[in-house]
Amino acid sequence: MQKVYNPKEVEDRLYKMWLEKKYFHAKIDYSKKPFTIVIPPPNITGQLHMGHALNNTIQDILIRFKRMQGYCTLWLPGTDHASIATEAKIVEKMKEEGLTKEMIGREKFLERAWEWKRVYGGRIIEQLKKLGASCDWDRERFTMDEGLSNAVKEVFVRLYEKGLIYKGERMINWCPTCHTTISDAEVEYEEKKGKLYYIKYPAKDNSYYVVVATTRPETMLGDTAVAVNPNDQRYKHLIGKTVVLPLVNREIPIIADDYVDMEFGTGVVKITPAHDPNDFEIGQRHNLPMVQVIDTKGYMNENAGKYAGQERYAARKNIVKDLKELGLLVKEEDYTHNVGHCYRCSTVIEPLVSKQWFVKMKPLAEPAIRVVKEGKIKFIPERFEKIYFNWMENIKDWCISRQLWWGHRIPAYYCRDCENMMVSREEVKVCSKCGSSNVYQDEDTLDTWFSSALWPFSTLGWPEETEDLKYFYPTDVLVTAYDIIFFWVARMIFSGLEHMGKEPFKYVLIHGIVRDAQGRKMSKSLGNGIDPLEVIEKYGADALRFTLVTGISPGNDTRFHMEKVEANRNFANKIWNAARFMLMNLDIDTSFKPDESKFTFTERWILSRLDTLIREVTENLEKFEIGIAAQKLYDFIWDEFCDWYIEMSKPILYNKEAENNKEVQYVLLTVLTNVLKLLHPFMPFVTEEIYLNLPHDEESLVISKWPEAKCYYSADDIRVVENLIELIKSIRNMKTERNVSPKIKPNIYIQTNDKLMLEQKYLWEVYVKRLAGVGEVLLSEKVPENSISIVLSWGVCYIKLKDIIDIEEELKRLTEEKERLIKEVERSEKLLGNENFVKKAPQKVVDEEKEKYKKYRQILKSVEEQLDRLLKLKRDEIRDEL
Repeated sequence: MQKVYNPKEVEDRLYKMWLEKKYFHAKIDYSKKPFTIVIPPPNITGQLHMGHALNNTIQDILIRFKRMQGYCTLWLPGTDHASIATEAKIVEKMKEEGLTKEMIGREKFLERAWEWKRVYGGRIIEQLKKLGASCDWDRERFTMDEGLSNAVKEVFVRLYEKGLIYKGERMINWCPTCHTTISDAEVEYEEKKGKLYYIKYPAKDNSYYVVVATTRPETMLGDTAVAVNPNDQRYKHLIGKTVVLPLVNREIPIIADDYVDMEFGTGVVKITPAHDPNDFEIGQRHNLPMVQVIDTKGYMNENAGKYAGQERYAARKNIVKDLKELGLLVKEEDYTHNVGHCYRCSTVIEPLVSKQWFVKMKPLAEPAIRVVKEGKIKFIPERFEKIYFNWMENIKDWCISRQLWWGHRIPAYYCRDCENMMVSREEVKVCSKCGSSNVYQDEDTLDTWFSSALWPFSTLGWPEETEDLKYFYPTDVLVTAYDIIFFWVARMIFSGLEHMGKEPFKYVLIHGIVRDAQGRKMSKSLGNGIDPLEVIEKYGADALRFTLVTGISPGNDTRFHMEKVEANRNFANKIWNAARFMLMNLDIDTSFKPDESKFTFTERWILSRLDTLIREVTENLEKFEIGIAAQKLYDFIWDEFCDWYIEMSKPILYNKEAENNKEVQYVLLTVLTNVLKLLHPFMPFVTEEIYLNLPHDEESLVISKWPEAKCYYSADDIRVVENLIELIKSIRNMKTERNVSPKIKPNIYIQTNDKLMLEQKYLWEVYVKRLAGVGEVLLSEKVPENSISIVLSWGVCYIKLKDIIDIEEELKRLTEEKERLIKEVERSEKLLGNENFVKKAPQKVVDEEKEKYKKYRQILKSVEEQLDRLLKLKRDEIRDEL
């Protein structure tokens, strides 16, 4: 083994070997239980970020753990076509060439998209390999692979035939920048400061008026009514009457609807059915016409009169200005409210009425709610079930059509001659109604989440009855961040139930997001993002992986500190150095059978602690308590194994004639081998490299057997060693606090009634001498004179003062300190006795001086007491000599 562990030299070499030996490939084996995880497919536009690194490290830990437990493990990787994000990237690149989509046409654009996928699609996959992800790369999938595309068409046709997919005019969320619809789940709401405008809507004859409050005066041009609550006494006499819509001069009715909140604004609201989802519902109930005044690019259209062609926010300013001039703007108020933004480009969403494709959600949501309530799918932590239920129980029909070219094209065909619509798995060339060949396919594509909702079974070959599908479905765990519960998790659940008749997974393990050291979300705008690949390049993948998972708990965010990465790089080096030390002192192999009667209490202690560690780490991983398991491994390896057992083993290890020398070697090798196995899922590279350098029976840690506890537990030995560690630590601390030179080795005097410790004295005093740096270890019935005491849980340790200090040197130091303090006390007394200082100096300065004076006197008293004790100690020493 090299003197220093070098991740750069090790990681690529080991990963290549793992791939060549097909360790990650899952071969169907009916004698084994399957354990399956499907990767949340990253976008082909993606670059590995800290969220990916955390998510995939967690998945890899679980897969490696289960693989070692003997399961037939499949971690199925792949990527998502990410329609909106990818199309935006391609359009942006084309813009640099002076091109638009329309200029080159759909076919040429799709050629560019597939080329983009070829060039960039595998980038994040290669980065995941750098992280050490043990995916079955032979089964890698892409959401637009032929097989997955067939699954998408099959699902669309089945749902359409069941009446669960329909085309209709509904209120949708429109992104004026991406030029497409997006679903409710893809709208991100942000608190924004705005204005609440109070606008007067007068009667035709000016005999009365109402005042409405709105945050969006630009949409008033499309108002087709104003509404009041039927129980609002202020306006009951106006219900059924009309007002004139300002600026447009169109007469509109005053209607009554229970939706209106009497407490908001004036209790009167404008109704714009074409530009607000709630107004749309009211419009449907009252048969109101819809007047659209904003187009798909966010500009006012021909229905906006003189404001036509103006950008929506510019139009708002002009409308407010005109209302003021007409005396119709009553007032403006500052108002903070939630504004919907596109999750991709952050543009403010424009609600529009449009003819789109929808999925009826209620029939699909009901069984998906039931399986979680019945515990067939468990969210970890459980609190996220409330979020899931809240969304699913209030779910609206899902708009699945997107006005994009990149993606799965909707399998609907139209006849230009008779307007017949046909939904088909195969391409339609002839109209089924009139026989015309004048047929064309729907221009729209499907929402990205429509295809990724099928991921747990489409990747395994569905709708074909493949062996993979029969063996590996349902999967076991879905590992995901809490921000895509609506986007992806819910949709996979109802899709799995609808098309497979089984839940897609048993557990949903939710993790938080990785924040910076200050707790802020990592973002380009803040410039606080950290590239995982740069961290890997500098410190190695193991250090990054262990940093990401140490101390995490399901569902909670974690902070990323570069100091922790350095500490975990040092942790890897600590294990490396321990292994090197062992190899230099090892002359046994794995065939050696120890004589357990030669084990001392230290061997029995470390084997007991290892047993406990195996049980607890296994249990933690079974419960998905990854952060707790990581911390336990760190504490055991660094503290109990390296700092204590290895140090305790050295006297025997160095003495080749000792009768238990080989037994100690055996225990060191046994503990290290088991520890490497337990740590391997977390830090796969350094553990594998060490294991392959040690005497070993198995080919690789990747396919080795997970350790099992041997039910080895010795309470007495554990107590002896813990008592011993307590004593050594206490002596070390005392030496540090009193600046005792390492060269000084004082005798210690122990008073104890602990029979167990007394029985082992002949052995443990060896460790105390060596590890605490003391002279003799003596039992004492009385307290030695002029000694300091260290109180222990099992007795008291005494050390004579004269054994740890140079009396002459200490007398000299304390005398000088006394003289310095006397001068300070005299200076302070003189200053405080000066009336001019006390009267003229700021009170704060006077108070500070009084505090100094008090402190100096206290310290002087303490120094004088120490001097008295030392002088007495010196006199006693002289008397003893005489």
